[in-house]
Amino acid sequence: MPNLELVPKRDLSSFRKIALGTWRTAYDPSVYGTMTVRMDEAMRYVAAFRQKRQRKLTVSHLLAKSVAMALKEVPDANAILRWSRIYLRKRIGVFFQVVMSDEAETDLSGATLYDVERKTLCEIHDEFVSKVEAVRQRKDPALEKTRRTFLSIPYFALSCVLRAISFFSYTLNLDLRSLGIPQDPFGSVMITNIGSLGLDSAYVPLVPYSRVPILVAAGEVKREPVVTGDRIEVAQLMRLGVTFDHRIIDGFHAAKMAKVVRAWMEAPFEHFDSL
Repeated sequence: MPNLELVPKRDLSSFRKIALGTWRTAYDPSVYGTMTVRMDEAMRYVAAFRQKRQRKLTVSHLLAKSVAMALKEVPDANAILRWSRIYLRKRIGVFFQVVMSDEAETDLSGATLYDVERKTLCEIHDEFVSKVEAVRQRKDPALEKTRRTFLSIPYFALSCVLRAISFFSYTLNLDLRSLGIPQDPFGSVMITNIGSLGLDSAYVPLVPYSRVPILVAAGEVKREPVVTGDRIEVAQLMRLGVTFDHRIIDGFHAAKMAKVVRAWMEAPFEHFDSL
């Protein structure tokens, strides 16, 4: 009689197979934090932008720009580890998690935008929509080749393969596009909109093979009571769950970046594109 009655799960998605090969023992440098942002002005800005620019701007676009500006303000956080040393990136890349409909189960993929700190919201919106559409319609050749490759890898080899790709791509800093591995596919920071799933807050784990030191999970914007001075009023709030690599980022960096993100998100008419 076994200790547990178990049945192996079949037909896993490519993301699930990659996840199985990624995380091992929890000896990691993860630090978790929560930041609550008042979103009244941000939602008003989104509505005004949609009306004037005829584009379906979202909170994710605002967050991408504000996080990029935070990395510009704190360049030491825009880094990766190679040979146990910190190397600073010359470009800022923002990776968005994208939910895809897979034959077996919900799959996760992503789209990365670069130089976001230099782009207008219109440019960010248009590039994001174009890339996400290509991902969801399976029209991104490099991504599809990568998905097929990982689906074909046996379970016992996943961890070794992921470590090898990370080693050659980041530690040795080799361009592996000729082998079907996209160039720097994850950028400087990962953003996932858990609010679209109806969640208020969450903390997402660092992904070792990606070498990304910052992950941001944006919760659902909700109306809640808040204290303003001596008054209680209703405000729109969003919680950001942030995970960062303590080997690269400490509390000083995190506090400085949080200040930038809050300033942009809570006073959008002063910081984002003029309307």
